[in-house]
Order: sequence, then structure tokens, then C-alpha cells
Amino acid sequence: MKKQELIHLHGLLAQVQDHYEGNTGNTVDHDEYTDQGVRPTSIHKSKTDHKAAVFALADGLTDELESDTVEAEPATAD
Repeated sequence: MKKQELIHLHGLLAQVQDHYEGNTGNTVDHDEYTDQGVRPTSIHKSKTDHKAAVFALADGLTDELESDTVEAEPATAD
């Protein structure tokens, strides 16, 4: 994937996070992402930095969505 495409993906994931947090009131745990200091607008950062940020943000989003789904599922009687 080219750096420009990676930056675009990074921006899209950031929008997904904003949309999710705005609509659900839940906060995505993204300490690993924030610690990196790379934002979609940080075009001067390297491709490797953006790749790490994308993975960190995606991990935070999927963890939050998985926990949100588990909480929403009704308990099954065994």
C-alpha cells in the first residue's frame, strides 16, 4: 500500500472512531494510538509510522466494537 493510501485509510478510521463515539457515547480506548503521536494530518511522518498508527487505531476500534457486541447479546440458558 502506498503512503498516500495509508494516510487516507488512517483518516477514514479516525472518522469511524469519531462517528462511533458520537453516536454511542462510548469512548474507544486508544492509548496506544495516542502515544504514537501520529494523526491522519501528520503527512510528514513516515509510512511505517502511519502503518503502526492504523493498526493501533484499528485494534482499539475492534476491541471496543467486540465488547459492545458482547454486552448487547442476550444471555443464553444452558
